[in-house]
Amino acid sequence: MQALWLENNQISLRDISRPQRDDEALIKIRKAGICSTDLELVKGYYPYTGVLGHEFVGEVVDAPDKTWIGARVVGDINAVCGKCEACLNGRPTHCENRTVLGIANRDGVFAEYTTLPLENLHRVPDSVPNEMAVFTEPLAAALEIQQQIQIKPADRVLLVGAGRLGQLIAQTLALTGCDLHVVARHPYQQNLLSARGIRLIAEADIQPRKWDVVVEATGSPDGFNLARKAVRPCGVMVLKSTYKGEMNVNFSPLVVDEITIIGSRCGPFEPALRLMEKREVDPTVLIAAQYKLSETLKGFEYAAQPGVLKVLIEA
Repeated sequence: MQALWLENNQISLRDISRPQRDDEALIKIRKAGICSTDLELVKGYYPYTGVLGHEFVGEVVDAPDKTWIGARVVGDINAVCGKCEACLNGRPTHCENRTVLGIANRDGVFAEYTTLPLENLHRVPDSVPNEMAVFTEPLAAALEIQQQIQIKPADRVLLVGAGRLGQLIAQTLALTGCDLHVVARHPYQQNLLSARGIRLIAEADIQPRKWDVVVEATGSPDGFNLARKAVRPCGVMVLKSTYKGEMNVNFSPLVVDEITIIGSRCGPFEPALRLMEKREVDPTVLIAAQYKLSETLKGFEYAAQPGVLKVLIEA
């Protein structure tokens, strides 16, 4: 089968064997999404060799449980052991032996087929089209914030960053009724937010030490510093960014101000699917372009351009 292979920070299309795991479902990929993590892996953010990609919607063509055959599915990206301390204590996404789809020790979805354990799969409602379902994983990551902290209507919430993930975070936070403002750099990002009635704010207008919750989603040290200046004493900073290399952070003011810092990663798929089924969020407005699997290299080149949001690959 054809697949996008990453090795030594170089991506190429190559023919590889179709994956086969007797204890997992075989999934025909219908659509896959290029995200910032994929782009950073190419740059060397994390050492990985194999098939890239972890955002997808597909169809089960074989499975240990034949009732899954023909089901349209999305899948949790962490395949876990179920036996380690983290798994046994209800923290499976932090499994000590986990493999991660297209990121760590498990080939991803920029390919004709992939495999995942049945427990990772979620059936896609009939009313949710593939162009929407492919966003389930990043939308779930956006919802993880509300799994970790309670966002109240009276809260002043600042979101720093309105890229691929930031747009979804903004849409989900807006549903809470909080006093939300978003820092968005590019005009297209700004227009998408304004069209949903989400308020924008310029960096120069951000009141320092006044925001109850600040979500940092830029992936840059400058974004972190802006978030740190904005959060009030005893406030909460939610980090949706993974920063390449080391950052210099003065922790003394964080201690003095009693700031709560929360790292936020993967999230719940079922609520994400329900939001799309009810059309309470619309991730399809992020789609900038779609390419065939044979054109994936062009897709990556386009996705890496500043301001481009979601590029989809059709297998």
